[in-house]
Amino acid sequence: MTQHTTIRRASGHRPRLPHTQLLTVALDAAERGWHVFPLRPRDKRPALHGETACPATGDCTAGHRKWEQRATTDPDRIRKAWSAGAFNVGLATGPSGLVVVDLDPVKAKDPKGTPDGVTSLQALCERAGQTVPATYRTRTASGGHHLYFTAPSGARLGNTVDKLGTHIDTRAHGGYVVGAGSTLPNGAYEVVDPTEPVPLPEWLYALLMPRQPPRALMAAPVPVRASRYAAAALKAETAAVAGAGEGSRNSTLVRAARALGRFIPSGDLDRSVVEEALNSAGLAAGLRENECRKAVASALNWSVANNFGRPA
Repeated sequence: MTQHTTIRRASGHRPRLPHTQLLTVALDAAERGWHVFPLRPRDKRPALHGETACPATGDCTAGHRKWEQRATTDPDRIRKAWSAGAFNVGLATGPSGLVVVDLDPVKAKDPKGTPDGVTSLQALCERAGQTVPATYRTRTASGGHHLYFTAPSGARLGNTVDKLGTHIDTRAHGGYVVGAGSTLPNGAYEVVDPTEPVPLPEWLYALLMPRQPPRALMAAPVPVRASRYAAAALKAETAAVAGAGEGSRNSTLVRAARALGRFIPSGDLDRSVVEEALNSAGLAAGLRENECRKAVASALNWSVANNFGRPA
């Protein structure tokens, strides 16, 4: 590790870590096998170009690559990236084989009595008859905590918001966290437990696994009177929703509901069958039940109102 340099404190401002020290943070993370990418100085946002501004050079020669794809453990690439400035360190949890449990503090807009993430996790553990896992833990700039776990072999968990409890989020594939050593205007990310990340407990894994639809629904059962075209459409659309990835799940669900809604006025499909099949497929894709039902109901209402008779 490099020695800390002397930094003059400006009134009302926290000192900014020099880029050499943040480079060391990034290299240390890469040595653990964690894939890193630069975040904007004193910020949580990626310091990488977006798709609309992609120069189609370097990493993006064969097409635009997002931050998760560009995250790396290559020391040479890391040194090159951090030579340009004092970038905060982003850790791409999916490629790093990590599941990070994010315990947020209470927010100003929360109703009185709302528990913070730490309290919610303690309550969750008590209900499960478990203890709060001892693992690598950092304190966030806002006063919350990040608990790092290694992902189960072969598992592909996504991100969740409040699925485990109030102010408990998780980051895995499609997500990232700010690494310890990074700073924001309101504070720094610091290691509070240097224990090596332990495997994600099985009971937590069970709670985070996407709910799988029943086999009968995955087979997309349809009423006897349904045309072969309607039956094939139901099967294809539910499969598309169930297989949709992070960032396209909601739009795929809405599109599928609008497409299948055309068969309801004609009597080719029962609305209840379509709703149940799409809701189950949405759950399989990692969406929450309430957002599935709301999106499906709205899209079906639109489709039924705009389609009359038998679809061509």
